Parts: sequence; structure tokens; C-alpha cells
Amino acid sequence: MTTALIHMPAHLGYLILFALTGAESAGAPVPGETALITGGVLARHGQFHIALVIVIAALGAIIGDNIGYLIGRTGGRALLEGSGPFEKHRREVLRRGEPFFAKHGPKAVFLARWVLGVRLAAAWLAGINRMHWLTFGFWNALGGIAWATTVGLAAYLLGPAAEHVFKAVGAVGVGLAAAIALAYFTWRRVRAHPTSTRTPNSEPGI
Repeated sequence: MTTALIHMPAHLGYLILFALTGAESAGAPVPGETALITGGVLARHGQFHIALVIVIAALGAIIGDNIGYLIGRTGGRALLEGSGPFEKHRREVLRRGEPFFAKHGPKAVFLARWVLGVRLAAAWLAGINRMHWLTFGFWNALGGIAWATTVGLAAYLLGPAAEHVFKAVGAVGVGLAAAIALAYFTWRRVRAHPTSTRTPNSEPGI
């Protein structure tokens, strides 16, 4: 489906990007991150605007995660608590999961965005284990924005090689590389246009 981003008009491409990132965040096994990488590469070639790619992917991730949270909080919770086969084991999952999310929930929700298998399930698990929605909402939004920014910028900076690099070193490594590259380019720009440090009263020879 991500190839549709290349051949469709920009406004439809943005819609596909939103749909894929949202569906993946809600728990569907679709290529949401690949769509973001494709959007970043296309932005490099002028077909998309990188700012819009990042904003749309972040919105899709945040909304999709909230849908996954609601599914986990209602249907997922009821499934684990219900009577029937493996009831003892299912309840044990809750018994162990609730203390974990009470203690480590914010870190888990934030960092899960960069790990494929965990990204698909994190929102469901947060809902199943009754993580407070305001806490989930804050860290989910922060993670979604950070993920869309680092992955989108990495794809924008690396170009067509981005997907191969992501497979080799992972999204966290590429996101870190993008942040370093952005800092380097900013530093070079500042050095090329230094601001004057002389005070208004300082004159040569005085």
C-alpha cells in the first residue's frame, strides 16, 4: 500500500499516510512506519512537504493509539477477566501487568513507538492494565510527535537509502543519527553567519 503514496496526488498520499500510521498504532499489522519513511523520502524529492508528513503521521499515531487504548480497556480487559479456558493464566497476566504499568507505564508507552512488535501492542496493553488515561494520553502524544519527527526527518535526510538503513540499525539508531545530523547542520549554519559580539560602545583603539 505504501507504493500508492508515490503514484497518487499529494492530498491522497497524506490521507494514506494518516490511515496507515493510525491503523498500525491501533494494533493492525500494516506498514505505518514504512509509510512515514516513504513520505519523508518523497518530501526530499519535493512531492510532499516534510512538515505536513510529520504532523499527519504524528496525528495518525496519536489517534490510533487512543483507539487501541480504548479497545484494550474494554474488550481486551473483558477477555482476560472472563471465565473459561486458561482463566487462571489470563488473570495472572493482569496481576503482573498492572503493577508494571503503574511503575513503568510512561516509559513503556513513549519508547514503544520505536519498536515494531511493541508498537502494535503497547496501547492495548496500557488499556488492558488500566493505565490512567491522562497519563497515557500525555506520553502517547509526546511519543507520537517524537517518533514522527525523528523517523520522518531521518528519511528526509537519508533519501532512498532510508528503509535499508532502518532495517539494519533500527528506528532508534536512525532517529539518533537524524538528531545528530540536524544539530550538525544547525552548527554549520551558525558558524557561517556568526553574530557580532561587539557592544555598541566598543570602538577600535579605545
